[in-house]
Amino acid sequence: MFESCAFDASAEQWSWLIPLIIVIVLTFVMRRHKPAEKTPQDIAASLLTDVMANQRTLERFESQGRPKKLKLGSWQRNSEKIGFLDQELRDTLSETFRQIEDFNLRVESAKMYKSNSYLFGINVERLQKPLEKSRAGLEEWLKANIEQAGPGAGRQGCLGGGFGG
Repeated sequence: MFESCAFDASAEQWSWLIPLIIVIVLTFVMRRHKPAEKTPQDIAASLLTDVMANQRTLERFESQGRPKKLKLGSWQRNSEKIGFLDQELRDTLSETFRQIEDFNLRVESAKMYKSNSYLFGINVERLQKPLEKSRAGLEEWLKANIEQAGPGAGRQGCLGGGFGG
């Protein structure tokens, strides 16, 4: 008699706990998914964000105990959509992110084999120059094209701009 009561209480507890866990997991998964950039301004801003994050990571590279991989997500999503940029900037970005891929392979190897010997051949200064050139080019393009688009041309909030939509 007592066993069936205990089982009923346990089943009741799980009946609300399982949906709660599912909601938490779905919330986490949805937050990690980055929305695709739709406009040239969004694409350039996303690339610039990764370039700037990579510059900060490289500045701390020598002092890091465990090296971190550099960001490639924006490039992987948008490398085929950068035709709106001039050829020189496209070439610079392509070379920069090719070097970042090589850097990340070395960091991954060092972590996998637990040996920093894979990191000795990395010339951080060689990577900083194309990152700086990429940053300058993207900042210049964004400045010219956001000013050209005018105020209110960027992303809008859920109410369409100001208060009251």
